[in-house]
Amino acid sequence: MAFSTGVTILLGLFSTCVFAIPYNTFDGVGFPACHNVSTIYHPASVDEMVSIVQQAAGSNTPVRASGKGHMWYDTMCSDDNNTIVIQTEGINGISGFSLGSAEGSVTIEAGVTFFELAEYLHERGASIGYALVNWNMTIAGAVAMGAHRSSLREASMVAAGAMEIHIIDGTGTIRQIVRNETDDDWLAASTSLGLLGPIARIKFKIYPDFKLYAQQNILEEADVLNSEICGLIAPYATANLWWWPYLRKFHQRYYDVVPTNLSSQQGFQSTFSITEVEAITARTLLDSGKILATSNMLSETIFYGIWSAPNFHEKTNDSTISDWPVYGWDYDVLIGGLYPGMLPEWDYNLRGYTLELAVPVTLANKLLNRIRALFDAETAKGIIMTSTYRSGINIKFGRPYNDLLGQVWSINNTDGADWSKGAIMFDFPSFRPTWGDNLRFNEPFYHNLATTLINEFPCRPHWTKNTRDVLKQSVKNLDSVHLQRFAAVRAKFDPKGIFKSVVGEIIGVM
Repeated sequence: MAFSTGVTILLGLFSTCVFAIPYNTFDGVGFPACHNVSTIYHPASVDEMVSIVQQAAGSNTPVRASGKGHMWYDTMCSDDNNTIVIQTEGINGISGFSLGSAEGSVTIEAGVTFFELAEYLHERGASIGYALVNWNMTIAGAVAMGAHRSSLREASMVAAGAMEIHIIDGTGTIRQIVRNETDDDWLAASTSLGLLGPIARIKFKIYPDFKLYAQQNILEEADVLNSEICGLIAPYATANLWWWPYLRKFHQRYYDVVPTNLSSQQGFQSTFSITEVEAITARTLLDSGKILATSNMLSETIFYGIWSAPNFHEKTNDSTISDWPVYGWDYDVLIGGLYPGMLPEWDYNLRGYTLELAVPVTLANKLLNRIRALFDAETAKGIIMTSTYRSGINIKFGRPYNDLLGQVWSINNTDGADWSKGAIMFDFPSFRPTWGDNLRFNEPFYHNLATTLINEFPCRPHWTKNTRDVLKQSVKNLDSVHLQRFAAVRAKFDPKGIFKSVVGEIIGVM
Protein backbone atom coordinates (compact mmCIF):
# COMPACT_ATOMS: atom_id res chain seq x y z
CA MET A 1 0.00 0.00 0.00
CA ALA A 2 1.39 3.42 -0.93
CA PHE A 3 2.02 5.73 2.00
CA SER A 4 -0.40 8.42 0.79
CA THR A 5 -3.12 5.81 0.19
CA GLY A 6 -2.63 4.50 3.71
CA VAL A 7 -2.98 7.99 5.12
CA THR A 8 -6.21 8.51 3.15
CA ILE A 9 -7.72 5.30 4.51
CA LEU A 10 -6.70 6.08 8.07
CA LEU A 11 -8.09 9.61 7.96
CA GLY A 12 -11.27 8.26 6.44
CA LEU A 13 -11.60 5.95 9.43
CA PHE A 14 -10.99 8.84 11.82
CA SER A 15 -13.88 10.78 10.27
CA THR A 16 -16.33 8.06 11.39
CA CYS A 17 -14.64 6.64 14.49
CA VAL A 18 -12.42 8.83 16.66
CA PHE A 19 -9.94 7.03 18.87
CA ALA A 20 -8.87 8.69 22.10
CA ILE A 21 -5.24 8.19 23.02
CA PRO A 22 -2.94 10.51 24.95
CA TYR A 23 0.24 11.98 23.53
CA ASN A 24 2.67 12.16 26.41
CA THR A 25 5.41 14.60 27.31
CA PHE A 26 9.02 13.52 27.84
CA ASP A 27 7.91 12.53 31.36
CA GLY A 28 6.13 9.52 29.88
CA VAL A 29 2.82 7.79 30.53
CA GLY A 30 0.48 9.83 32.70
CA PHE A 31 1.89 13.20 31.63
CA PRO A 32 0.00 14.16 28.48
CA ALA A 33 0.95 17.04 26.27
CA CYS A 34 -2.35 16.29 24.50
CA HIS A 35 -5.10 14.44 26.36
CA ASN A 36 -6.80 12.73 23.44
CA VAL A 37 -5.59 12.47 19.86
CA SER A 38 -6.82 10.23 17.09
CA THR A 39 -3.43 8.90 16.01
CA ILE A 40 0.29 9.53 16.19
CA TYR A 41 2.29 9.34 12.97
CA HIS A 42 6.01 8.58 12.77
CA PRO A 43 7.03 9.65 9.26
CA ALA A 44 10.54 9.01 8.01
CA SER A 45 10.84 11.88 5.54
CA VAL A 46 9.74 15.44 4.88
CA ASP A 47 7.73 14.17 1.90
CA GLU A 48 5.74 11.93 4.24
CA MET A 49 5.10 14.90 6.54
CA VAL A 50 3.81 16.87 3.56
CA SER A 51 1.52 14.02 2.54
CA ILE A 52 0.06 13.75 6.05
CA VAL A 53 -0.68 17.48 6.15
CA GLN A 54 -2.24 17.42 2.68
CA GLN A 55 -4.55 14.58 3.65
CA ALA A 56 -5.43 16.24 6.94
CA ALA A 57 -6.18 19.52 5.15
CA GLY A 58 -8.54 17.68 2.82
CA SER A 59 -10.59 16.38 5.75
CA ASN A 60 -10.18 19.43 8.05
CA THR A 61 -8.35 17.28 10.61
CA PRO A 62 -6.37 19.18 13.28
CA VAL A 63 -2.59 18.61 13.07
CA ARG A 64 0.24 19.12 15.54
CA ALA A 65 3.92 18.38 14.97
CA SER A 66 6.07 17.29 17.91
CA GLY A 67 9.77 16.75 18.41
CA LYS A 68 10.81 15.07 21.66
CA GLY A 69 7.65 16.13 23.49
CA HIS A 70 9.60 18.63 25.60
CA MET A 71 6.42 19.86 27.29
CA TRP A 72 5.46 20.14 30.94
CA TYR A 73 1.72 20.60 30.63
CA ASP A 74 -1.32 19.73 28.51
CA THR A 75 -1.13 22.69 26.15
CA MET A 76 0.45 21.29 22.97
CA CYS A 77 -2.74 20.42 21.08
CA SER A 78 -6.28 21.71 21.16
CA ASP A 79 -8.84 19.59 23.00
CA ASP A 80 -10.27 18.34 19.71
CA ASN A 81 -10.19 14.53 19.80
CA ASN A 82 -9.77 14.39 16.01
CA THR A 83 -6.25 15.82 16.33
CA ILE A 84 -3.38 13.90 14.76
CA VAL A 85 0.23 14.25 15.90
CA ILE A 86 3.22 14.11 13.56
CA GLN A 87 6.16 12.86 15.62
CA THR A 88 9.27 14.09 13.81
CA GLU A 89 12.02 12.05 15.46
CA GLY A 90 12.61 9.92 12.36
CA ILE A 91 13.12 12.90 10.06
CA ASN A 92 16.69 13.79 10.91
CA GLY A 93 18.62 14.51 7.75
CA ILE A 94 21.51 17.00 7.82
CA SER A 95 22.85 18.41 4.56
CA GLY A 96 24.36 21.42 2.82
CA PHE A 97 27.27 21.78 5.24
CA SER A 98 29.45 24.74 4.34
CA LEU A 99 31.98 26.43 6.63
CA GLY A 100 34.36 29.26 5.87
CA SER A 101 36.93 30.86 8.12
CA ALA A 102 34.34 32.86 10.08
CA GLU A 103 30.94 31.30 9.48
CA GLY A 104 28.86 29.04 7.26
CA SER A 105 25.57 27.17 7.20
CA VAL A 106 23.93 23.77 7.39
CA THR A 107 20.41 22.56 6.64
CA ILE A 108 18.64 20.34 9.16
CA GLU A 109 15.34 18.50 8.97
CA ALA A 110 12.44 18.63 11.41
CA GLY A 111 13.54 15.96 13.87
CA VAL A 112 17.26 16.76 14.25
CA THR A 113 18.09 17.07 17.95
CA PHE A 114 20.78 19.15 19.58
CA PHE A 115 22.75 15.99 20.31
CA GLU A 116 22.62 14.86 16.68
CA LEU A 117 23.61 18.25 15.33
CA ALA A 118 26.33 18.71 17.94
CA GLU A 119 28.00 15.43 16.99
CA TYR A 120 27.68 16.11 13.27
CA LEU A 121 29.16 19.61 13.53
CA HIS A 122 31.94 18.73 15.99
CA GLU A 123 33.18 16.02 13.64
CA ARG A 124 33.51 18.75 11.01
CA GLY A 125 35.06 21.41 13.25
CA ALA A 126 31.91 23.49 13.52
CA SER A 127 29.34 24.81 16.01
CA ILE A 128 26.07 26.79 16.09
CA GLY A 129 27.53 29.10 18.72
CA TYR A 130 25.20 30.09 21.53
CA ALA A 131 21.87 29.69 19.71
CA LEU A 132 21.05 26.54 21.65
CA VAL A 133 19.30 25.25 24.76
CA ASN A 134 19.81 22.44 27.20
CA TRP A 135 18.79 18.83 26.76
CA ASN A 136 17.82 16.63 23.83
CA MET A 137 15.32 18.87 22.07
CA THR A 138 14.83 19.18 18.34
CA ILE A 139 16.13 22.39 16.83
CA ALA A 140 12.81 22.89 15.04
CA GLY A 141 10.85 22.47 18.27
CA ALA A 142 13.13 24.89 20.09
CA VAL A 143 12.70 27.50 17.33
CA ALA A 144 8.92 27.07 17.28
CA MET A 145 8.60 27.46 21.04
CA GLY A 146 10.98 30.43 21.39
CA ALA A 147 13.59 28.55 23.37
CA HIS A 148 16.86 30.09 24.49
CA ARG A 149 20.06 29.85 26.48
CA SER A 150 21.00 32.34 29.17
CA SER A 151 22.98 35.31 27.87
CA LEU A 152 22.79 39.08 27.76
CA ARG A 153 25.91 39.38 25.60
CA GLU A 154 25.37 36.84 22.83
CA ALA A 155 22.48 35.96 20.51
CA SER A 156 21.17 33.02 22.51
CA MET A 157 17.64 32.61 21.13
CA VAL A 158 17.69 29.45 19.03
CA ALA A 159 15.83 31.25 16.24
CA ALA A 160 18.65 33.82 16.15
CA GLY A 161 20.72 31.20 14.31
CA ALA A 162 18.09 30.45 11.69
CA MET A 163 18.68 31.83 8.20
CA GLU A 164 15.66 30.16 6.60
CA ILE A 165 12.66 28.32 8.07
CA HIS A 166 10.73 25.98 5.80
CA ILE A 167 7.16 25.47 7.02
CA ILE A 168 4.47 23.11 5.70
CA ASP A 169 1.42 25.36 5.49
CA GLY A 170 -2.25 24.47 5.81
CA THR A 171 -2.48 23.32 2.19
CA GLY A 172 0.50 20.99 2.51
CA THR A 173 2.81 23.34 0.61
CA ILE A 174 6.32 24.03 1.90
CA ARG A 175 6.86 27.76 2.32
CA GLN A 176 10.45 28.97 2.49
CA ILE A 177 10.69 31.97 4.83
CA VAL A 178 14.04 33.75 4.59
CA ARG A 179 15.30 35.89 7.47
CA ASN A 180 13.99 39.41 7.04
CA GLU A 181 13.33 41.26 10.27
CA THR A 182 11.04 43.76 8.55
CA ASP A 183 8.74 40.99 7.27
CA ASP A 184 5.88 39.77 9.48
CA ASP A 185 6.04 36.31 7.87
CA TRP A 186 9.56 35.97 9.28
CA LEU A 187 8.68 37.55 12.62
CA ALA A 188 5.82 35.06 13.01
CA ALA A 189 7.81 32.03 11.82
CA SER A 190 10.64 32.82 14.21
CA THR A 191 8.51 31.83 17.21
CA SER A 192 5.49 30.22 15.57
CA LEU A 193 4.26 27.87 18.33
CA GLY A 194 3.61 25.47 15.44
CA LEU A 195 0.54 27.51 14.53
CA LEU A 196 1.72 28.25 10.99
CA GLY A 197 2.37 24.58 10.32
CA PRO A 198 5.10 21.99 10.99
CA ILE A 199 8.68 23.10 10.43
CA ALA A 200 10.12 20.86 7.72
CA ARG A 201 13.68 22.20 7.51
CA ILE A 202 15.83 25.01 8.86
CA LYS A 203 18.93 26.52 7.29
CA PHE A 204 21.15 27.36 10.25
CA LYS A 205 24.20 29.57 10.66
CA ILE A 206 27.35 27.82 11.91
CA TYR A 207 30.80 28.87 13.10
CA PRO A 208 34.20 27.27 13.60
CA ASP A 209 34.22 25.07 16.70
CA PHE A 210 35.59 26.55 19.93
CA LYS A 211 36.40 25.76 23.55
CA LEU A 212 34.98 27.27 26.71
CA TYR A 213 35.62 27.43 30.40
CA ALA A 214 32.86 27.03 32.97
CA GLN A 215 33.26 28.71 36.35
CA GLN A 216 31.02 28.92 39.39
CA ASN A 217 30.91 31.21 42.43
CA ILE A 218 28.87 31.00 45.63
CA LEU A 219 27.18 34.29 46.51
CA GLU A 220 25.23 35.42 49.53
CA GLU A 221 21.61 36.11 48.70
CA ALA A 222 21.77 39.70 49.95
CA ASP A 223 24.77 40.39 47.72
CA VAL A 224 22.72 39.39 44.68
CA LEU A 225 19.43 41.03 45.59
CA ASN A 226 21.16 44.31 46.35
CA SER A 227 23.70 44.21 43.52
CA GLU A 228 23.75 45.30 39.89
CA ILE A 229 22.47 41.94 38.63
CA CYS A 230 23.34 42.67 34.99
CA GLY A 231 26.95 42.91 36.08
CA LEU A 232 26.87 39.27 37.16
CA ILE A 233 25.68 38.14 33.73
CA ALA A 234 26.41 40.58 30.91
CA PRO A 235 30.23 40.24 30.78
CA TYR A 236 30.08 36.55 29.87
CA ALA A 237 29.16 34.61 26.74
CA THR A 238 26.51 32.80 28.77
CA ALA A 239 25.70 32.92 32.47
CA ASN A 240 22.92 32.27 34.94
CA LEU A 241 22.10 32.15 38.64
CA TRP A 242 20.83 29.24 40.73
CA TRP A 243 18.86 30.33 43.79
CA TRP A 244 18.66 28.43 47.10
CA PRO A 245 15.99 30.37 49.02
CA TYR A 246 16.07 28.37 52.26
CA LEU A 247 19.85 28.70 52.54
CA ARG A 248 19.77 32.27 51.18
CA LYS A 249 22.54 31.52 48.70
CA PHE A 250 23.09 31.77 44.96
CA HIS A 251 25.39 29.93 42.60
CA GLN A 252 26.64 32.14 39.79
CA ARG A 253 27.69 30.03 36.83
CA TYR A 254 29.30 31.58 33.77
CA TYR A 255 31.06 30.51 30.58
CA ASP A 256 33.36 32.12 28.04
CA VAL A 257 35.76 31.30 25.22
CA VAL A 258 39.34 30.12 25.80
CA PRO A 259 42.14 29.29 23.35
CA THR A 260 41.77 25.77 22.02
CA ASN A 261 45.21 24.80 23.32
CA LEU A 262 44.75 26.27 26.82
CA SER A 263 43.75 22.95 28.38
CA SER A 264 43.55 19.33 27.27
CA GLN A 265 40.58 18.78 29.57
CA GLN A 266 37.34 17.78 27.82
CA GLY A 267 34.62 18.55 30.31
CA PHE A 268 31.15 17.12 29.69
CA GLN A 269 28.19 18.53 31.63
CA SER A 270 25.11 16.70 32.86
CA THR A 271 22.30 18.29 34.83
CA PHE A 272 20.01 15.28 34.64
CA SER A 273 22.14 12.11 34.99
CA ILE A 274 21.41 10.16 38.14
CA THR A 275 22.02 6.68 39.53
CA GLU A 276 19.19 4.48 40.74
CA VAL A 277 20.37 4.68 44.36
CA GLU A 278 20.53 8.47 44.18
CA ALA A 279 17.09 8.59 42.61
CA ILE A 280 15.43 6.38 45.21
CA THR A 281 17.04 8.33 48.05
CA ALA A 282 16.03 11.70 46.60
CA ARG A 283 12.49 10.57 45.76
CA THR A 284 11.91 9.14 49.24
CA LEU A 285 13.09 12.33 50.90
CA LEU A 286 11.21 14.64 48.55
CA ASP A 287 8.01 12.61 48.82
CA SER A 288 8.07 13.06 52.58
CA GLY A 289 8.42 16.77 51.91
CA LYS A 290 4.80 16.80 50.79
CA ILE A 291 3.90 17.05 54.48
CA LEU A 292 7.21 17.76 56.25
CA ALA A 293 8.94 21.09 55.69
CA THR A 294 12.06 19.66 57.37
CA SER A 295 12.44 17.12 54.55
CA ASN A 296 12.43 19.93 51.99
CA MET A 297 14.93 21.90 54.05
CA LEU A 298 17.24 18.88 54.15
CA SER A 299 16.73 18.27 50.42
CA GLU A 300 17.76 21.82 49.52
CA THR A 301 20.82 21.57 51.74
CA ILE A 302 21.91 18.31 50.12
CA PHE A 303 21.26 19.54 46.58
CA TYR A 304 23.11 22.78 47.29
CA GLY A 305 26.17 20.80 48.37
CA ILE A 306 26.01 18.60 45.28
CA TRP A 307 25.57 21.57 42.96
CA SER A 308 28.53 23.39 44.49
CA ALA A 309 30.84 20.85 42.86
CA PRO A 310 31.10 20.68 39.05
CA ASN A 311 28.40 18.52 37.46
CA PHE A 312 30.96 17.56 34.81
CA HIS A 313 32.84 14.42 33.83
CA GLU A 314 35.96 14.10 31.71
CA LYS A 315 34.58 12.99 28.35
CA THR A 316 37.53 10.80 27.40
CA ASN A 317 37.25 8.47 30.41
CA ASP A 318 34.02 9.44 32.24
CA SER A 319 35.92 10.38 35.40
CA THR A 320 34.41 12.96 37.76
CA ILE A 321 35.78 16.50 37.54
CA SER A 322 36.04 17.94 41.04
CA ASP A 323 37.49 21.44 40.56
CA TRP A 324 36.43 24.67 38.92
CA PRO A 325 37.00 25.98 36.31
CA VAL A 326 36.12 23.26 33.81
CA TYR A 327 37.34 23.34 30.20
CA GLY A 328 35.96 21.65 27.11
CA TRP A 329 34.33 21.94 23.69
CA ASP A 330 31.33 24.23 23.56
CA TYR A 331 28.51 21.69 23.18
CA ASP A 332 29.98 19.40 25.81
CA VAL A 333 30.35 22.23 28.31
CA LEU A 334 27.09 24.06 27.59
CA ILE A 335 24.77 21.11 26.89
CA GLY A 336 26.57 17.83 27.56
CA GLY A 337 24.02 15.06 27.99
CA LEU A 338 23.82 11.83 29.95
CA TYR A 339 26.82 10.14 31.51
CA PRO A 340 27.43 6.60 30.20
CA GLY A 341 25.21 4.02 31.86
CA MET A 342 22.98 6.60 33.58
CA LEU A 343 19.38 7.66 33.06
CA PRO A 344 17.70 11.06 33.38
CA GLU A 345 15.92 11.79 36.64
CA TRP A 346 12.39 11.53 35.20
CA ASP A 347 13.03 7.89 34.26
CA TYR A 348 13.19 7.26 38.02
CA ASN A 349 9.87 9.03 38.69
CA LEU A 350 11.53 12.28 39.73
CA ARG A 351 9.26 14.74 37.97
CA GLY A 352 8.40 18.35 38.43
CA TYR A 353 5.99 21.21 38.06
CA THR A 354 7.30 24.35 36.42
CA LEU A 355 6.70 28.07 36.24
CA GLU A 356 8.71 30.36 33.96
CA LEU A 357 8.09 34.06 33.48
CA ALA A 358 10.21 36.71 31.74
CA VAL A 359 10.50 40.30 32.97
CA PRO A 360 12.66 43.20 31.68
CA VAL A 361 16.14 42.84 33.14
CA THR A 362 15.92 46.45 34.32
CA LEU A 363 13.42 45.11 36.87
CA ALA A 364 15.61 42.18 37.95
CA ASN A 365 16.30 43.44 41.46
CA LYS A 366 12.69 44.42 42.02
CA LEU A 367 11.52 41.01 40.80
CA LEU A 368 13.85 38.92 42.95
CA ASN A 369 13.24 41.05 46.01
CA ARG A 370 9.47 40.69 45.53
CA ILE A 371 9.87 36.92 45.35
CA ARG A 372 12.02 37.01 48.47
CA ALA A 373 9.26 38.95 50.22
CA LEU A 374 6.75 36.24 49.29
CA PHE A 375 9.05 33.58 50.74
CA ASP A 376 9.43 35.68 53.89
CA ALA A 377 5.67 36.11 54.20
CA GLU A 378 5.35 32.32 54.45
CA THR A 379 8.13 32.21 57.04
CA ALA A 380 6.23 34.76 59.11
CA LYS A 381 3.31 32.30 59.15
CA GLY A 382 5.64 29.54 60.37
CA ILE A 383 5.89 27.88 56.92
CA ILE A 384 9.40 27.37 55.53
CA MET A 385 9.49 27.27 51.73
CA THR A 386 12.47 25.85 49.83
CA SER A 387 13.67 24.81 46.43
CA THR A 388 12.94 21.13 45.78
CA TYR A 389 14.90 20.90 42.53
CA ARG A 390 18.39 19.45 42.32
CA SER A 391 19.92 22.67 40.93
CA GLY A 392 17.78 25.19 42.82
CA ILE A 393 15.67 27.86 41.16
CA ASN A 394 17.07 28.75 37.74
CA ILE A 395 17.44 32.46 37.01
CA LYS A 396 18.17 32.92 33.30
CA PHE A 397 18.67 35.90 31.04
CA GLY A 398 17.97 36.75 27.42
CA ARG A 399 19.44 39.27 25.04
CA PRO A 400 16.76 41.10 22.99
CA TYR A 401 15.57 39.21 19.91
CA ASN A 402 12.68 40.60 17.93
CA ASP A 403 9.86 38.42 16.74
CA LEU A 404 6.12 38.56 17.39
CA LEU A 405 5.69 35.95 20.14
CA GLY A 406 9.13 35.65 21.71
CA GLN A 407 9.86 36.41 25.37
CA VAL A 408 12.56 38.99 24.64
CA TRP A 409 11.25 41.29 21.89
CA SER A 410 12.28 44.83 22.65
CA ILE A 411 10.82 47.21 20.05
CA ASN A 412 7.34 48.68 19.52
CA ASN A 413 5.99 47.36 22.82
CA THR A 414 2.58 48.36 24.08
CA ASP A 415 3.27 47.51 27.74
CA GLY A 416 5.38 50.61 28.39
CA ALA A 417 8.26 48.56 29.82
CA ASP A 418 11.90 48.86 28.77
CA TRP A 419 12.97 45.52 27.28
CA SER A 420 15.88 47.04 25.35
CA LYS A 421 18.54 45.66 27.69
CA GLY A 422 17.11 42.14 27.68
CA ALA A 423 15.08 39.97 30.01
CA ILE A 424 15.41 38.00 33.22
CA MET A 425 13.62 34.62 33.27
CA PHE A 426 12.41 33.30 36.62
CA ASP A 427 12.35 29.51 36.07
CA PHE A 428 10.97 27.73 39.15
CA PRO A 429 10.87 23.93 38.86
CA SER A 430 9.53 22.06 41.88
CA PHE A 431 9.19 18.39 42.78
CA ARG A 432 5.89 16.68 42.01
CA PRO A 433 5.13 14.25 44.85
CA THR A 434 4.45 10.73 43.63
CA TRP A 435 1.67 9.94 46.08
CA GLY A 436 -1.75 11.17 47.11
CA ASP A 437 -3.09 14.12 45.16
CA ASN A 438 0.45 14.94 43.86
CA LEU A 439 0.20 18.46 45.29
CA ARG A 440 3.28 20.07 46.80
CA PHE A 441 3.94 21.16 50.35
CA ASN A 442 1.98 24.40 50.88
CA GLU A 443 0.61 24.18 47.34
CA PRO A 444 -1.25 27.54 47.45
CA PHE A 445 2.09 29.36 47.72
CA TYR A 446 3.07 28.48 44.14
CA HIS A 447 -0.21 29.77 42.70
CA ASN A 448 -0.09 32.97 44.74
CA LEU A 449 3.49 33.51 43.57
CA ALA A 450 2.52 33.20 39.91
CA THR A 451 -0.53 35.46 40.23
CA THR A 452 1.38 38.10 42.19
CA LEU A 453 4.18 38.29 39.65
CA ILE A 454 1.83 38.40 36.67
CA ASN A 455 -0.22 41.17 38.28
CA GLU A 456 2.72 43.27 39.45
CA PHE A 457 5.20 42.84 36.57
CA PRO A 458 4.93 42.84 32.75
CA CYS A 459 5.53 39.08 32.71
CA ARG A 460 5.77 37.13 29.48
CA PRO A 461 5.26 33.36 29.80
CA HIS A 462 7.46 30.54 28.57
CA TRP A 463 5.24 28.65 26.13
CA THR A 464 5.88 25.09 27.38
CA LYS A 465 6.61 25.57 31.09
CA ASN A 466 3.36 27.05 32.33
CA THR A 467 -0.10 25.73 33.12
CA ARG A 468 -3.20 26.79 31.24
CA ASP A 469 -4.15 28.97 34.20
CA VAL A 470 -0.81 30.83 34.19
CA LEU A 471 -1.05 31.37 30.44
CA LYS A 472 -4.58 32.75 30.79
CA GLN A 473 -3.48 35.16 33.50
CA SER A 474 -0.50 36.28 31.38
CA VAL A 475 -2.48 37.26 28.30
CA LYS A 476 -3.08 40.77 29.64
CA ASN A 477 0.70 41.35 29.59
CA LEU A 478 1.16 40.31 25.96
CA ASP A 479 1.50 42.87 23.19
CA SER A 480 -1.95 43.11 21.59
CA VAL A 481 -0.55 44.54 18.35
CA HIS A 482 1.92 41.66 18.06
CA LEU A 483 -0.90 39.16 18.60
CA GLN A 484 -2.95 40.80 15.85
CA ARG A 485 -0.02 40.77 13.43
CA PHE A 486 0.69 37.12 14.22
CA ALA A 487 -2.96 36.21 13.72
CA ALA A 488 -2.88 37.87 10.30
CA VAL A 489 0.12 35.79 9.22
CA ARG A 490 -1.48 32.67 10.61
CA ALA A 491 -4.61 33.29 8.55
CA LYS A 492 -2.46 33.28 5.40
CA PHE A 493 -0.57 30.12 6.30
CA ASP A 494 -3.50 28.18 7.76
CA PRO A 495 -6.78 29.43 6.26
CA LYS A 496 -8.73 26.35 7.42
CA GLY A 497 -7.36 26.52 10.95
CA ILE A 498 -6.00 22.96 11.19
CA PHE A 499 -2.92 23.88 13.23
CA LYS A 500 -4.54 24.39 16.62
CA SER A 501 -3.30 24.40 20.19
CA VAL A 502 -4.50 25.35 23.65
CA VAL A 503 -1.80 28.04 23.74
CA GLY A 504 -3.06 29.56 20.50
CA GLU A 505 -6.62 29.52 21.78
CA ILE A 506 -5.64 31.18 25.06
CA ILE A 507 -3.69 34.01 23.47
CA GLY A 508 -6.40 34.58 20.86
CA VAL A 509 -4.52 34.04 17.59
CA MET A 510 -6.59 31.12 16.29
